[in-house]
Amino acid sequence: MDTISEFWRDPAMPYAESRRACHSRACYKPHSHPTFSIGAVDQGISRFTGAIGGPVTLHVGTIVFVPASRVHACNPEPDTAWSYQMLHLDAAWLHAVRQEYAQEDMKDWDREPARIVADPTVYARFCRLNMLLFSQADPRDKEAALIEFFGECDEAQGLRFDAPAISPRLSEQIQPVRDFLQNGPASGTTLSDLAQLAGMSRYQLIRAFRATTGMTPHAWQLNQRVNLAREWIREGEGIAEVAYRLGFADQAHFQRVFKAHTGITPGRFRT
Repeated sequence: MDTISEFWRDPAMPYAESRRACHSRACYKPHSHPTFSIGAVDQGISRFTGAIGGPVTLHVGTIVFVPASRVHACNPEPDTAWSYQMLHLDAAWLHAVRQEYAQEDMKDWDREPARIVADPTVYARFCRLNMLLFSQADPRDKEAALIEFFGECDEAQGLRFDAPAISPRLSEQIQPVRDFLQNGPASGTTLSDLAQLAGMSRYQLIRAFRATTGMTPHAWQLNQRVNLAREWIREGEGIAEVAYRLGFADQAHFQRVFKAHTGITPGRFRT
């Protein structure tokens, strides 16, 4: 069976790229790269070198976290094929994200070892993350998913966080962000700017927003846009004008988002 490979890159997210390979027999010499990498075994058995303690056999559902500049290799068992996913993140970007929420001194993270995780929950979360990256979702949703994935993994590993995101004052803490998004539904404000507005790290803001609204900040903003669109269409405003006023890239983008939220197109909704 032929090898099938897919690559994902987005100029809007220059700090991330991903690859999916199916039925691969390619073998790699020990190597390193300047990115932080996360690999997942989807099918077959492979051999990973670069972990403390020597080579490790990886089975389906295993995740490997490889810090930048760590020498490693991951290859299928002899005369077999395997399927895998590999996500690369800019090391400086990831360091900045982790520095925001970590209470610990980051200087020792330069010596962070490669880590192997055989946890079905982590594997499922990683698969969902990678599917989102390969999808047509908004880059802001993808960025939030990346940050949330790493924050959850670090927290599970016992990393001490700064102030907890969940507190009795949670709604009050994120209210400035909700007000900002509600008053400017078409704004393209970055997650970093929203986090500064709330006085939180990006990861803490994502957790806090999900805890109080059930959504990430961008998903909540999209929901507000769709609600406004329904109101304006009912009042007789044209679909193209509604899409423009709400900051959608084009009418096709607006129709996709509207249908995903309501189950029908704006045109059907209007009739």
